[in-house]
Amino acid sequence: MAEDGSRPSRIRPIEPDKTALLIVDAQNWVMDEANHGGRPEFYADAHGHAIPNMARLIERARDVGIEVVFTVIENLTADGRDRSLDYKISGIDVARGSWDAKVCDAIAPGEDEIVLSKTSSSVFISTNIDYVLRNLGIRQLVLCGVVTDQCVESAVRDACDL
Repeated sequence: MAEDGSRPSRIRPIEPDKTALLIVDAQNWVMDEANHGGRPEFYADAHGHAIPNMARLIERARDVGIEVVFTVIENLTADGRDRSLDYKISGIDVARGSWDAKVCDAIAPGEDEIVLSKTSSSVFISTNIDYVLRNLGIRQLVLCGVVTDQCVESAVRDACDL
């Protein structure tokens, strides 16, 4: 309970100077059907709805001064030995510096925006994002991404715990 007797709430007004928009794994490797195959409806929805909606969200965030941060699945080593066990077992192997590791052109990061390479499902497990966000004075996150039941959900849960 708060001092005034009210219950704490997750619903809070967005404060642009204390907020970051985190875009999770909206990258060429995830968006290229040739890498995964078999789910044309996913790619139609992603290209027709998700990416355009993310582009609008990013534009609005930039307009009001919200920090925009991107995360991509990308090996930190040439042979991918740094990947999580889950990524190794699942065959998730995105070469460092490759086209697959780049954010989709439709929502490309700005010149001074942060892009963090991650090697596990959660950006909070395999990067220094918590440290970076704290250094930026970020206290609130708005999250979106492409595969919500995996990496986006992991980021939401870990961010809430932190």
